[in-house]
Amino acid sequence: MADDTTLTVRFFARLREELQTDTLTLPLDTPTTAGQLLSTLAQKGGPWAQLAGGQPVMIAVNQAMAKPDTPLNGGDEVAFFPPVTGG
Repeated sequence: MADDTTLTVRFFARLREELQTDTLTLPLDTPTTAGQLLSTLAQKGGPWAQLAGGQPVMIAVNQAMAKPDTPLNGGDEVAFFPPVTGG
């Protein structure tokens, strides 16, 4: 059962490799959006700064595609991943 005071944050593909983690559990202290969460994580610096850099990052909330202004609630699962490119 999901905890209504935390968020589960997952990273996929190159983000998982570069950040050296696939899952974080973070407290949800105040109302926030997916974009604000991305910006907060980017402030950690180092490889995390790429989350707010020039490379696009796709967002999903509870396994549905989301926009940066999507509100987050306790118990939500947020996923960040690079866009899929064809070849």
